[in-house]
Amino acid sequence: MGVSRRDFIKGVAIGSLAAAGTAKANSVRRFKGYEDTTGLLYDSTLCIGCRQCEKACNEVNDLPPVEPPIGDKSVFDHKRKVSDKQYTVVNRYKKAEGNKPPVFRKHQCMHCQEPTCASVCFVSAFTKTPEGPVLYNPDVCVGCRYCVFACPYYAISYEFSDPFTPKVARCTMCYPRIKKGLKPACSEACPTGAIQYGKRKDLLELARDRIRKNPGKYVHHIFGENEYGGTSWLTIAGLPPEDLDLPKDPMYEPLPNLTTGFLSLAPIAAATIPGLLAGFYAFTKRKENLHKEELSRKLKETKKAMSIEMEEKLLKAGIEMKEALDKVHDRGAAPPAAPSGAHGSEAPDDKRG
Repeated sequence: MGVSRRDFIKGVAIGSLAAAGTAKANSVRRFKGYEDTTGLLYDSTLCIGCRQCEKACNEVNDLPPVEPPIGDKSVFDHKRKVSDKQYTVVNRYKKAEGNKPPVFRKHQCMHCQEPTCASVCFVSAFTKTPEGPVLYNPDVCVGCRYCVFACPYYAISYEFSDPFTPKVARCTMCYPRIKKGLKPACSEACPTGAIQYGKRKDLLELARDRIRKNPGKYVHHIFGENEYGGTSWLTIAGLPPEDLDLPKDPMYEPLPNLTTGFLSLAPIAAATIPGLLAGFYAFTKRKENLHKEELSRKLKETKKAMSIEMEEKLLKAGIEMKEALDKVHDRGAAPPAAPSGAHGSEAPDDKRG
């Protein structure tokens, strides 16, 4: 049974509309954040690079011991990235100079107020909670890694080492501990108070107060207050954000405003491309079948035409042969005898002499 052009277009249209509905329900959905959410304030000027936050993070998340081990200063010789074995890392951005201490920054998922990772995920594997953390559900994740590519902070990793059930790996902001009324492990382990946990609005006031009281110590900016719609992790430092590998001049517009229009096409493509390919395949097969049928029909017509033509030629040849034989027969017959005495001739005289 063939597939008509109308049925093909109708199927693709229905598939596209269904996918678009799914995209609208998932990818295009906006996350407005919560007014009374919690967060963490990281003060780079108080960080001494002890990496106790790294150790505490690995312990509560059942990850292997940090490498290199705590106390090994060679770890600061190069910049590190988060991985599936380490959800947070502390990097050094400036060495000590005279009386000025070195400058460090702790790097991890920023837990955005309007997470881009959630906006691009068409299976809703990410959820922004009222408490502040952005949670990840590995049970629905399809491994597309849109979230990894969409994160403006490069704070999401992927378990490439697991060939069977790879998952997205990132800081959870210790959501289970928060639900129990405890602080995130990194905040609790920090010996200098560089990581403060509390209500986000209170942390913003604390950050403003520190900057106001020490104008020469801090850059007059709270990173995360408005960047990309704001984050649960707030940062104050003595260096500009770009000197700490934070985005330079980032927009304040939430990234989902920019990504949803384009990335919502992903589920549509995922739904329609198989249908398109199936449709093209069906049309190709139908075309092949029609070609075979047409070839068979033409072959039969050719055979029939050749048969008729051959019969006509044979008939004509037979007629011509009969006429030729008749002519040969006529030419080979004896001439009729002449009448006696005709033409005044005389009978031969055998008795001359």
